[in-house]
Amino acid sequence: MPWGSRTALSWALLLRLLALLRPLGLGEACSCAPAHPQQHVCRSTLAIRAKISNEKVVPASADPADTQKMIRYEIKQIKMFKGFEKVSDIQYIYTPFDSSLCGVRLEANSQKQYLLTGQVLSDGKVFIHLCNYIEPWENLSFLQRESLNHHYHLNCGCQITTCYTVSCTISAPNECLWTDWLLERKLYGYQAQHYVCMKHADGTCSWYQRHLPLRKEFVDIIQP
Repeated sequence: MPWGSRTALSWALLLRLLALLRPLGLGEACSCAPAHPQQHVCRSTLAIRAKISNEKVVPASADPADTQKMIRYEIKQIKMFKGFEKVSDIQYIYTPFDSSLCGVRLEANSQKQYLLTGQVLSDGKVFIHLCNYIEPWENLSFLQRESLNHHYHLNCGCQITTCYTVSCTISAPNECLWTDWLLERKLYGYQAQHYVCMKHADGTCSWYQRHLPLRKEFVDIIQP
């Protein structure tokens, strides 16, 4: 079935936006700002657990002059965590074919399950790219899986700031300092896997790990 002009416009705008996000001098690279898993869920309109059944390369729009391609993944949705008001059951998700436009490559026809976050376009189609949080389900910690149901999207009023230097300090009462890069030299380290930035009744936010105390390294940086 040919796609309408509204659909073509949606894809065209998204692909142009991703092209503009390329850093100068790195035409073949995809660059994304770091974000904690909680931030990814809060910024996305959709979060689901799914398996990839099939994949197919399709035109990005109905315009014959448009040479851009998309990968259309056919999925089996296992559970939806966010996006109920946008869509009910998802059959396909789309991503740019070009890796420089942050296209996502997923394993099809396997038993692997994924956490997929992304955007629902005005025509109801789901769009994902490498700047979304996309992880094999088996790689998620127990707290991450639990937080997808409640904690992440119930605490979107908290601000999470990525720390790159020891001088990183809190600048607002609703802020949590994310120190994985500073302490472990990787983004999705212990703090991303095992902590949620939670809002309290007085409007302040702090890291929460079920009923366990904060690790000393976090306390030293958060409370210098």
